[in-house]
Amino acid sequence: MDMTRDINLRHFEAVAAAARLGSISAAAQALNLSQPAITQAVAKVEAQLGHALFERQPGGVTSTRAGELMRIRIERALAYIVRGGQNVRRSARLPALPNIERRITFGQLRSLLTVDQTGSFALASKLTGLSEPALHRSARELEQLLGILLLARHGKTVQPTPAATSLLRFARLAFSEIEAGYDELAALRLEGAGRIAIGTLPMAQAILLPRALSRFSHINPAARIDVIEGPYTDLLAGLRNGQLDVLIGALREPLPVGDVVQEAVFDDDLVIVARAGHPLAGRAAPALSSLGSFPWVIATGGAPMRTRWEAIFGENGLEPPPVRIESNSVTIGRGLMLNDDWLTLMSRDQFVFERRAGLLVEVGGSFISKRKIGLTTRSDWRPTQLQTAFITEFKITCENWTSEKLMEKKPFRYA
Repeated sequence: MDMTRDINLRHFEAVAAAARLGSISAAAQALNLSQPAITQAVAKVEAQLGHALFERQPGGVTSTRAGELMRIRIERALAYIVRGGQNVRRSARLPALPNIERRITFGQLRSLLTVDQTGSFALASKLTGLSEPALHRSARELEQLLGILLLARHGKTVQPTPAATSLLRFARLAFSEIEAGYDELAALRLEGAGRIAIGTLPMAQAILLPRALSRFSHINPAARIDVIEGPYTDLLAGLRNGQLDVLIGALREPLPVGDVVQEAVFDDDLVIVARAGHPLAGRAAPALSSLGSFPWVIATGGAPMRTRWEAIFGENGLEPPPVRIESNSVTIGRGLMLNDDWLTLMSRDQFVFERRAGLLVEVGGSFISKRKIGLTTRSDWRPTQLQTAFITEFKITCENWTSEKLMEKKPFRYA
């Protein structure tokens, strides 16, 4: 979320009401405001966005394309704020507050978000340009409104309470909707404009994502693409709070949470890998039991790669070899194997360049396992046109790469 945006939730709500009801007077009545107040709010938002949101007619107003796009995003944002606020009240066993979305302000949420981000009112002040007393006052007002403590001091830092953590998630989702609206309006002026934030796990980084990004960015030069690497748990948290739009990598079974959905787009072959000079290199079918004589570097417990590795041995009635090093880093694994007789389980596509260079080899072709690579998104995600285009491009990339491998085409080259 861009903290510098001047967002007035009351003005945005007025725009959404006028668009939904098709009338300034009806919006005024619904929000218990005067018609001049609604008219002024609409004018301010139009000036801020740089787009006409309505066509004025004798019988009311009709939304322009920009107005309809913003209506949808504003209503979704306000719904998230309602959910967040009412969840906090419910957790404290307090009754629901009517029209809570009209009581919470952007300033209050921004104060909470920046204090959470920085861990300090002083640093939050520097980040927002607001004074510390103003931030304190805003946070206190929000606490008084919701009837529960949101920030607590721990030593020299200020940390959100569990109630605040819940509210923060929905606040971030709300403002991600507003940002999506800004992106959709930008795309009306310049085709392909907008932003997509992608969380990526190791497999996707090797071949699939670079290829998709190369083609996609060539077609959409105005697009801003953020690619974030990290552990699955961190990326999943970023996806759930709106900081990421899509997570690409190995799918989890079962799903760890109920508010995301997975879509498989690629079958990934997992093979045992070693350096080219390894004692097992070139042996057609070494005994599975012999693999325990060498050191292993393998993914941490709970990761799909680790689960599949354990299954290779378990399905053959053997205990997995002792793990000398646990690491989810493909780079660490490659470095170990290139320097000594380490073994690991890896996707064929993760060491395609090292294999072609004669540095790493597959050990024992019979020890192949499979996993699903795909997309994880929020179950209620409404992608922009640009984000939809990227998802389509990634799926096409996966289909093409699968076909190329099956047909044993020439070595892959970036488009």
